Amino acid sequence: MTTRVALLVGGPENMIPDFMQLENQETKWIGVDRGALRLIEKGIVPRMAVGDFDSISTADLAVLKERIADVRISPAEKDETDTEMAVALALNELKADEVVIYGGTAGRLDHFLANLWMVLQPRFIKHAAKIKMVDCQNSLSFYLPGSYELIKEADKRYLAFVCLTPVTKLSLVDQKYRLDEADFLYPTSLASNEFIGETGHFSFTSGVIAVIQSTD
Repeated sequence: MTTRVALLVGGPENMIPDFMQLENQETKWIGVDRGALRLIEKGIVPRMAVGDFDSISTADLAVLKERIADVRISPAEKDETDTEMAVALALNELKADEVVIYGGTAGRLDHFLANLWMVLQPRFIKHAAKIKMVDCQNSLSFYLPGSYELIKEADKRYLAFVCLTPVTKLSLVDQKYRLDEADFLYPTSLASNEFIGETGHFSFTSGVIAVIQSTD
C-alpha cells in the first residue's frame, strides 16, 4: 500500500483546496506551524505537528499540545525551514511514498522559493519524484532524468516545464508546443504550454524539472 503523507503549512488559507476527501485515502497528516491549528479547526488530527510556532499564540499552542500526540517544537533560529523539517520527517519517519504539500505555494515569495528549491538539496533530491505541491490553481511535481507520461488533470488548462537546473535533451513529444532534444544552460520556465489530449509525454537526460499544471 502506498503511504501518502500530506503537509499543511501556513500559506494563505484562500489558496488551500478542499482536501477533506483525502481522509478517505489513508492520508497521514503533518501540521506545519499554523497549518497544525488549521487542521484541528477542520476536524483533522494530524499524526504530528512541527515548527517553531512563532505564528500562533501561546493559547493556540496549548490546544495543539492537548489534541496532538506528537508536537515537535524547533528553535526559531535554525538552518532549515519548518517545511523542510516536515518533509524530512515524512520521508524518514513516516516512510512516505508520496508527500503532498498544501499551503506552500502562495503568500511570501521567499517561502515559496525555499519550497520550490528544497528538492535540490542532497538529502531530498533522490526523493524528488515523491514530492508534490498543490493549491487551488496549480499542481507542481518534480522529475529527475527519464521518460514520462503525464495525465491531464480535469480542471487544469495550462502546462509548464520549469528547468530548475541546466537541462539537456528535453523533448516535449505531443504537447501543443513541442521540443526535440533542446538544451537549457540556466533555469528556465517554459510556460503556457497545453495538452493536446488527455496525456502528454516528455523526456530529458540531465537536470531537474518541475512540471506545473495550472488553471486561471
